Amino acid sequence: MNDVTQQHTPQQTTTDERAIRLVVLDMAGTTVADDGLVEQAFTAAARELGVEPDSPEHADQLGYVRATMGESKISVFRHLYGTEDRAQRANQAFEAAYGALVDAGHCAPLPGAREAIEELTAQGRTVALSTGFARATQDAIIAALGWRDLVALTLCPSDVGGRGRPYPDMVLGALLRTHAADGVQQIAVAGDTAYDMRSGRRSGASLVAGVLTGAHDARQLRAAGATHVLDSVAALPALITAYEADSGTGAGAGAGADTGSAGAAP
Repeated sequence: MNDVTQQHTPQQTTTDERAIRLVVLDMAGTTVADDGLVEQAFTAAARELGVEPDSPEHADQLGYVRATMGESKISVFRHLYGTEDRAQRANQAFEAAYGALVDAGHCAPLPGAREAIEELTAQGRTVALSTGFARATQDAIIAALGWRDLVALTLCPSDVGGRGRPYPDMVLGALLRTHAADGVQQIAVAGDTAYDMRSGRRSGASLVAGVLTGAHDARQLRAAGATHVLDSVAALPALITAYEADSGTGAGAGAGADTGSAGAAP
């Protein structure tokens, strides 16, 4: 279900404004295994722009790509290549290379990801998937995983005017399109990068969980504003239940999460 506004009928029995009703999840590194696919596709894109693998220039650019994992890919290429024409050429080459890897079978869910989404949905929450990839790539991943009917909404930067992370647009776009929550305080965000954390905090989401299955470590996630750090997205349903119990909005169980102070939102 890609660009369609969903009318949500809340099924939760709790009415407190801190009940989590909308959950926005990142894809690569959070719910979908990356396994180096982004770096492989970037290498193909760099070659399109005349930057050869193993060159010092490629090493520098790859370092920037790693540091900005989670950001909109076209924004990364604009930074690296300067002109819009060169950025668009690189982005097209990246998307083509990534799509070919997906078509070749190099795409799999992270362990427990599908089950976590199903559990969140069974709890009465609406789940949306967001990405920094283009729509065609996101659709290819969703199709390869058999996830077309798994979530209420999928979003990429072009769906919300072109601004990806660290802007809050995709999170707020999910709120506006699904009507799942009464306000931003009823949103949870989860991702594997600092950019996911910044996007979640800037959106006003109450719960912004970093997961350790992707690009950035616990220190980077906390520094970017993570309210919790989890081993994987599989722990998210229990974390949200525990969060609601602590807020007096419902019965919960222990989440097994690092709930230390995350610092101020960037």
